[in-house]
Amino acid sequence: MARLTSQELLAKVRGEVKEMSMGQLKEKLNNGEDFVLIDIREQDEYAQGFIGEATHIPRGFLELRIEALEPDRNKDIVLYCAGGNRSALAAQSLEAMGYTNVISMAEGFNGWRDAGYEVAKERALNPEERERYSRHLIVPEIGERGQVKILESKVLLVGTGGLGSPSAYYLAAAGVGTIGLVDFDVVDVTNLQRQIIHGTSDIGRAKVLSATETINDLNPGVKVVQHEERLVSDNIMDIIADYDIVVDGCDNFETRYLVNDACVMSGIPNVHGSIYQFDGYATVFHPEKGPCYRCLYAEPPPPGAVPSCDEAGVLGVLPGTIGLIQATETLKLILDEGDPLIGRVLMYDALDMTFQTFNVPKDPSCPLCGETPTIHELIDYQAFCGITAAGG
Repeated sequence: MARLTSQELLAKVRGEVKEMSMGQLKEKLNNGEDFVLIDIREQDEYAQGFIGEATHIPRGFLELRIEALEPDRNKDIVLYCAGGNRSALAAQSLEAMGYTNVISMAEGFNGWRDAGYEVAKERALNPEERERYSRHLIVPEIGERGQVKILESKVLLVGTGGLGSPSAYYLAAAGVGTIGLVDFDVVDVTNLQRQIIHGTSDIGRAKVLSATETINDLNPGVKVVQHEERLVSDNIMDIIADYDIVVDGCDNFETRYLVNDACVMSGIPNVHGSIYQFDGYATVFHPEKGPCYRCLYAEPPPPGAVPSCDEAGVLGVLPGTIGLIQATETLKLILDEGDPLIGRVLMYDALDMTFQTFNVPKDPSCPLCGETPTIHELIDYQAFCGITAAGG
């Protein structure tokens, strides 16, 4: 068998695989064609700049991660490296795996950059972040770019109680860059059966202070903003304006409607959760893509019609389940991955250990987000809802 030099091998491979020019790639991008673009360079190369639409998978991991990224072996896949050699070899390897439409960009990233085409750059992870979030980095749907999105995100949690505790804890662990905490309550011994972000030594202390210390201990890189105040119509718009997503963990109707209305008026996604005894519910109210809370319940119930957790009780672990679902939905929104619970309500029955979802369409007659809305300003319901506690 004849031995080939490296240059002979590259010439042979580049003659066998499909190649496209950087101009052809630019045209595909401009036309909005449906294909997968993968940057196979090493991390230090990628950090210097990349083609904005590309997913980064270093060459040594391509075969291991490609099936998770794109299981369809007939999908158009375009690979690029620095100069077209590594991407040609990688294309040959993917063809051996059964991928039928793999194309290598001939000039590579260096040619793209030198031609003056747009190059994207993003915040690079430092060594400490790379180690802390290493399990995220190896997930194709997250990777370094996704982790940077998480680090740059700003999430407001309404309530640091039963639902807010697990949501805050796991969002902080994931690396959400800024977490805002809204709560005007203090820690009570009865909270500790379910509000895991607080401890016995925190009894009598402000919940936002207790939660902040727990978050800082878990992940010092997270910026925590404390809002130790009751949300009302006069302050909510200013508070939520600084955040990308709101996580609603309150357990009272006046705040629930106020948060919903403010999010719709501000165009901010609202990740909603609620609990009752052994039952939990979660959904995502996205002003641009689905219904709002008023599409389900146009007006609050009369005072006393629905008991609070203080009155009806709740299984201690239940808010943990729903709060984690809220955290998961929040990360999906940040990453723009998966199918969020927009237009769907997830129901959890802890006694039967069952999950069900049902679709909730946008209501054309909704008084807030419908075709002819009648609500044009925020309403403070606390005067007649008859419920004052917050946070589950």
